[in-house]
Amino acid sequence: MKIVIVGGVAGGMSAAARARRLSEDAEIVVVEKDDYVSFANCGLPYHVGDEIPNRADLLVQTPQSLRAALAIDVRTATEAIAIDRENRSVRMRNGHGEYDLDYDALVLAPGARAIRPPIPGLDSPLVQTLRTVPDADSVRALVEGGAKRAVVLGGGYIGLEAAEALRLRGLEVALVDLAPHVLPPLEDELASLLHAELEANGVAVHTGVGATAIEQPLPEMEDSPAGTTTYVEVVLSDGTRLPADVVLLSVGVRPASSLAADAGLELGTNGAIRVDADLRTSDPAIWAVGDAVEVVHGVTGQLGPIPLAGPANRQGRRAADAIFGHRRGAEGAAAASPPAVLGTAIVRVFGLTAGMTGANRSALTRAGIEHHVIHVHPNHHAGYFPGARQMHLVLNIGTDGRVLGAQAVGTDGVDKRIDVLATAIRAGFDVDDLAELELAYAPPYGSAKDAVNMAAFVAQNVLDGTVRLWYPWQLDEAMESALILDVRSPGEYSRGHLPGALNVPHTKVRERIEEIRSAADGRPVRVHCASGFRSYLAHRVLAAAGFDSANLSGGMLTLRAALPELVLTDGVTSQAG
Repeated sequence: MKIVIVGGVAGGMSAAARARRLSEDAEIVVVEKDDYVSFANCGLPYHVGDEIPNRADLLVQTPQSLRAALAIDVRTATEAIAIDRENRSVRMRNGHGEYDLDYDALVLAPGARAIRPPIPGLDSPLVQTLRTVPDADSVRALVEGGAKRAVVLGGGYIGLEAAEALRLRGLEVALVDLAPHVLPPLEDELASLLHAELEANGVAVHTGVGATAIEQPLPEMEDSPAGTTTYVEVVLSDGTRLPADVVLLSVGVRPASSLAADAGLELGTNGAIRVDADLRTSDPAIWAVGDAVEVVHGVTGQLGPIPLAGPANRQGRRAADAIFGHRRGAEGAAAASPPAVLGTAIVRVFGLTAGMTGANRSALTRAGIEHHVIHVHPNHHAGYFPGARQMHLVLNIGTDGRVLGAQAVGTDGVDKRIDVLATAIRAGFDVDDLAELELAYAPPYGSAKDAVNMAAFVAQNVLDGTVRLWYPWQLDEAMESALILDVRSPGEYSRGHLPGALNVPHTKVRERIEEIRSAADGRPVRVHCASGFRSYLAHRVLAAAGFDSANLSGGMLTLRAALPELVLTDGVTSQAG
């Protein structure tokens, strides 16, 4: 059997390596249009930031090492330009001309292309992307050539990593994103924490605006040799002008599916290549893997590309299994639906880590899935052990208790909890399963009631009616029609509280219940504390006394993160008794 694989890196090289392990007799040819067929593209920002100073460390395999270890014929600087499906051949082009390469099975792993919006001046040599080894070389050359100011367009994963990397190299950095906040898939109340961390580390953050032009200033505007300019100005939609010696473009990617489209293969959402569960395309002799394929979201069922390295590697392996009939299952038949992906991802932003898995609130709402949202703020390990750091964890659950999504931000322990919750979603767990999870515990590593268990306990309380929650996005309604009851200590209250809130510490709620009833005057009571636990205790007392009570999810920590512009009242007012 002759297998031709178009594209290397994660998906293509995983397919090639797995194919060789399944067959010593197969002829395997990998063609890659760039010079590097197997490299750690996720490490590129860290090479720019000099945390991975040795460029060679990014090169996982070379054509020579692949030939020696796996007997794979790797042809770099070779581009596939057309597929002849009838004759099962691919037209190739390299520096010596064009030729045809026959195949019995063809695997397409073309990846994705950086989106280049129609911004005047985007063709400036100071505008760079960061998807390949040569891209990283170019950015490093600008930095080492004396660049002092950088503008990063796009606040997604790569944009955040690039902003951090350039700041670590000592540049002045501005980060621009058209979305309302950085890392758009992250919930508002968590994204604001990243925003604050970026600014604390010297990154100027511009959200809700886009770049409208990249302009070359007039020579006399820059004191430079021979009257030339060596920088550009990024013009934003609000009129702001940002000078930059390097502009890094990271506003998203699109599936590189033109080869498949020209061959008449079926495309799906956003131009991604449509595949079945075994990654087979509409042509039974052609498979496709990686960032260019359409997958199904494992929670919402929505179709579309999800460009992540982990799924791409697994898809390459699965495609090779399918080619050799090595599928598992009673009948070994592929389902019509493409592989399910949860979009599990994580990113470091200076001293913080943000992770997510499953569906966020907006995705659940778009899919018409009713859900509850749980906020908790546990320590990453036992609070009495030195170095305990607080995490901010959001858990989305269905009305049936099924785990639908999770997000977390913190300094430590985020990766562990997100991985546990991703596993739980994949397994179809509900909150009762989460509550009973037996997770490793010793004081330096966790708590007897792990953060995952604690989130599940709150979720159980929501589902069985033990607690009723209200949320930051309901604040205006609550302040207009309910009594806001602040059950923090008087000292906490005096350092800032909601206007008109009545302060009754949670330990005094029982003895001051009639005072609260009088202040409510028939209105609902919306209770809160700092993180949600003390107010939960108060809520139980109020509910037992017949009040229409609800507890603020995540307390003041969540409220202030969700509404960073919220103005609190200082001084002890409304303090009775």
